[in-house]
Amino acid sequence: MNKHASQWLLGLALIAFPIATLVLVLGMMSVPLQQLILDDDELTSNTLLPDFAAIEQTPERKAQFLEMLRPLVDEKNTKLLKSRERLLKIKEEWDSSATLTGVNKRNLARLREKFHVTYETYPEDARAIEILLLRVDVIPPAMVMAQAAVESGWGTSRFAEEAHNLFGHWCYKPGCGLVPSRRAANAKHEVKKFNNVEESLTAYFNNINTHNAYRPWRQLRAQLRHDETRFTGSTMVAELGKYSSRGPAYIHELRTVIRSNRLE
Repeated sequence: MNKHASQWLLGLALIAFPIATLVLVLGMMSVPLQQLILDDDELTSNTLLPDFAAIEQTPERKAQFLEMLRPLVDEKNTKLLKSRERLLKIKEEWDSSATLTGVNKRNLARLREKFHVTYETYPEDARAIEILLLRVDVIPPAMVMAQAAVESGWGTSRFAEEAHNLFGHWCYKPGCGLVPSRRAANAKHEVKKFNNVEESLTAYFNNINTHNAYRPWRQLRAQLRHDETRFTGSTMVAELGKYSSRGPAYIHELRTVIRSNRLE
């Protein structure tokens, strides 16, 4: 009886071991698969704005401002390119089979959420993929840094110092930010408050990559992105007329900042 019991337990162990091993492997795989898109293009550092106003020499102030911002812009663009690679894999599966499975299906749902491509507006996955290809992409670093410099006074404006707001980002919920001193009596906007530079930069990228006002900008990017000689900050600012009420004068200033500070 004991012999039979031992043999039975041994057989059970031989069957259970590979099953348990398979479950363990699948469990270990499930976490990175879920994180392929979830946090891939998020900046995780926490940069607090230095006191740029205390730097008396303008060249030194500008140099330190760019030194702070440039690596964050490069990191954000690198992460966006990784998300775009996954989007291209989604497109490849859709083009070959007109359906999505597994991780590609989950990644598309996450990309829809992150880049505001809703099922209500774009119910068909094929069209959603087309829109996402326009949105999940890089922004020329020179353009980002020039806008940050102009909008924040090279990191010395009130909104930069008190709210880490480098791009003049507005919000409309009472208490969401700082009230501009010259705001019109009937206006409701505030200048959004961020906890660090990364949050401000992320909001800027989301704004350019998703807001309807910058649809022509994204279309121009799609046309030029494979031409390094033309896909530059100086070229791309042409479609930023709606970013500022100053229109053409704003675009001219950005190009001047890019050129005079050798941002590209």
